[in-house]
Amino acid sequence: MATRPLMNAQALPALLEPFESDLLRERGHHRARTRAWARGALVLDAVLLAAAGAATQLGSGDAGILRVSPVWIVTYAALVLGMLQLRGLYSWRFRVSVLDDLRGILAATALASMAVLSLRILLPGDVDDLAPQSLRLLAFSAVYLAAGRVAYDWAQLNARRHGDLAKPTLIVGAGRVGRLTANRLLEHRELGLAPVGFIDKEPLDEPGLPVPVLGASWDLERLIEQHGIEHVVVTFSTAPSEVLLREIERCEQLGVSVSLVPRLFERVTERLTVDHLGGLPLLSAQRADPKGLQFAFKYTLDRIVAGLLLLVLLPLFALLALGTLLSVGRPIFFRQPRFGLDGREFEMLKFRSMRATAEQLEVPDLPPDMAPGGVEGDDRRTAFGTLLRRTSLDELPQLLNVLKGDMSLIGPRPERPDFARLFVDNVYRYGDRHRVKSGITGWAQVHGLRGKTSLTDRVEWDNYYIENWSLWLDVKILLMTLWAVLSHFALAE
Repeated sequence: MATRPLMNAQALPALLEPFESDLLRERGHHRARTRAWARGALVLDAVLLAAAGAATQLGSGDAGILRVSPVWIVTYAALVLGMLQLRGLYSWRFRVSVLDDLRGILAATALASMAVLSLRILLPGDVDDLAPQSLRLLAFSAVYLAAGRVAYDWAQLNARRHGDLAKPTLIVGAGRVGRLTANRLLEHRELGLAPVGFIDKEPLDEPGLPVPVLGASWDLERLIEQHGIEHVVVTFSTAPSEVLLREIERCEQLGVSVSLVPRLFERVTERLTVDHLGGLPLLSAQRADPKGLQFAFKYTLDRIVAGLLLLVLLPLFALLALGTLLSVGRPIFFRQPRFGLDGREFEMLKFRSMRATAEQLEVPDLPPDMAPGGVEGDDRRTAFGTLLRRTSLDELPQLLNVLKGDMSLIGPRPERPDFARLFVDNVYRYGDRHRVKSGITGWAQVHGLRGKTSLTDRVEWDNYYIENWSLWLDVKILLMTLWAVLSHFALAE
């Protein structure tokens, strides 16, 4: 039976006593900084709304529109701030998404504008120029708040990445899921949780811990004080449920926030409902159905958008085709078999970027958990082909695949049949990616999982996309892809 070390009970607290006041003071300073950022967001939005109101008033005469009563401007601003507060934009959030924040701002300003417009119609008073007044106030406030939020989120994400706003975090459970949690938090510092260590009486006996094991359950309170812990993530461990419940309760008493990784987390989606059978919670995950009407609508919309994009981008398409013809000759398109929906093969198109070779290309050997990608064998790219691949413009012909129905605009990237058959047998849930059509871009790709990156991570992100699909998620991915392509253009220049 394991016994509690004597140092934990007697000597260690005495050794730490001189440092505890400094640690607690630093913890208080960190929490104060976090609260200051939240208050700063509120003050910034209030100032921008005041500026939007002033801009609305100052230009009204030149536009031939009556000025809005200051009372209605103040009412509108209060409603917008209240709605943004309800959406959690003035509190600490695990994930900061600029696109989600912009959508929230547009929704809040539109709803507040409709509410004020309705009140002005219902209440007695001057109703001249209601529509133009409301539209001007809505336009100015939406633009000002959006610009301010982009700057604020950018600054906040940078502060998190540099550790200024990162919460020291303790992870309960040093098993596989605990290690995965620590690795993800270390890879994505913008989430604002900085793992300090694990607590686990019986950690998994495998090398390569990302952070050290600092103690066991009885050390929780000491570690919170010693390291200024502000957040605890409870994963899986051998500790009994009673011990874990006591740890969570103690964290709440100390003002430390707690997150839980649920059992069977692979089946949990963002659309989650909780019912109660007495005190027993029943969680129901609502997953998107790849065979349902949602995806039928998505595929129809894909073809419409692909057709419109081909028409709009026809001059660019012709220019790239001409550049390919001059650099590598015919054929212009590179055709390669890929696995798509339900494991069916199709020919994926790209602009050719490499000179032809008479040698037979072999399937390369890959390290464990490594996806194929990049240049295989000799680098035969032309200068024009290098530009195409750097900017991802070589993928543009895949709009024809979408129009034909072989692919979707958004979805998991398709793989070559030889690799796909190998991965289905060796990579967890790889075959689940084939529930939907392959995409030109995807949720994994916009998060940096392209080329020779972790195959397990890529599969996880792809399946997240499938099970949490929404039209808004597709719009986000398209916007993030556009930003990535424009960034590559800037770098290429």
